[in-house]
Amino acid sequence: MIQVTIYQNTQGRFRGFVISGHAGYASRGKDIICAAVSALSLNFVHSVEHLTKDPFRTECEEEKGILRFKFLGTASRQSILLMESMILGMQSIRDSYGENYVNIRFKEV
Repeated sequence: MIQVTIYQNTQGRFRGFVISGHAGYASRGKDIICAAVSALSLNFVHSVEHLTKDPFRTECEEEKGILRFKFLGTASRQSILLMESMILGMQSIRDSYGENYVNIRFKEV
């Protein structure tokens, strides 16, 4: 299962996320759920990098299927919109294929 954890502060502002695991929907290289989640999350990182001036840090452990993203300051309106779009995409995947493959949770930090 892919676990998506979205971190927010006490005011509900996005601080970052961690995505970990593998969906297990199909064999490696043919898993459309893993591919979709990867595409959404990597597009988000690249969009923040190229379309905003928000500083951030990422860590990726490809073999373990882990991507960590953290804003190093307050996220701009553009980054908030990008984050909401990524979350909407993740929720659509979860709703289409089920929580056995993608689980999304929000955590206050």
